[in-house]
Amino acid sequence: MSMNSDEPLFAVTGAGKMYGSHQALDSVTWQVTEGDWWGIVGPNGSGKSTLLQLLAGTEQSSAGSIRMDGRDIASYSRKDLSRMIAVLQQDGLPAISYPVRDVVEMGRYPYQNWLGRESADGAAVVDRVLEELGLTDMAERPLDALSGGQRQRVALAKVMAQEPRLLLLDEPTTFLDIKYQLQFMELLSTWRQKNSITIVAVLHDLNLAAQFCDHILALREGKVVGNGTPHTLMTEDNIQDIFRVKPAMVNHPDNGIPQLLLRREKE
Repeated sequence: MSMNSDEPLFAVTGAGKMYGSHQALDSVTWQVTEGDWWGIVGPNGSGKSTLLQLLAGTEQSSAGSIRMDGRDIASYSRKDLSRMIAVLQQDGLPAISYPVRDVVEMGRYPYQNWLGRESADGAAVVDRVLEELGLTDMAERPLDALSGGQRQRVALAKVMAQEPRLLLLDEPTTFLDIKYQLQFMELLSTWRQKNSITIVAVLHDLNLAAQFCDHILALREGKVVGNGTPHTLMTEDNIQDIFRVKPAMVNHPDNGIPQLLLRREKE
């Protein structure tokens, strides 16, 4: 459910994106209310990552409009956007030799002046984030000494230190095992509850999307083909239409949320 007002944080109206002769997005209309958690799903090549790039302002739409707080996204400076929006890619952080604390402190760059100083106490923000994510004891360890799951937690700490209003995630659990996938999503959920942050996440795992997201937007061939809660979107007919597979749907025994089981095409 929404945590704040019903006014949209983002309003996407008839948005399209062309790359040469290829139409990556076609007439996408969609609204994101502040405080919500949206999952974006769809087959490979359906335009999910392109839509994230439009929201982040790193790509401009070829048609339609993208508005944040009622203003065209293109009217914001890069520094203004970086104070409001954080982006976490699927590969998180490379295995470099920088200490964990130094990496997390990079999230404070949007608040620094040209001398590298900021008026707020950025060190206190970094300390709090390290504590919340259980990274304090490894703050001085180099990133290349950490496991993939630990590096992804550091990547999350970096964007948390940025203190954004909107977090965009592009398949953030792709390279994590089941334990770290669940841990990562739980950390996101806790952070969202504490700070009323808005999350938009591209997810391949439909079961994770259903468990954690308030709403799901489904894309296919650049067009919106579904938009609703996990209960309304995660049906056998919808999944078959979106992904061209015949699923079996069950309700989770703990909370009744729809979950997907795949049927083998040939037994």
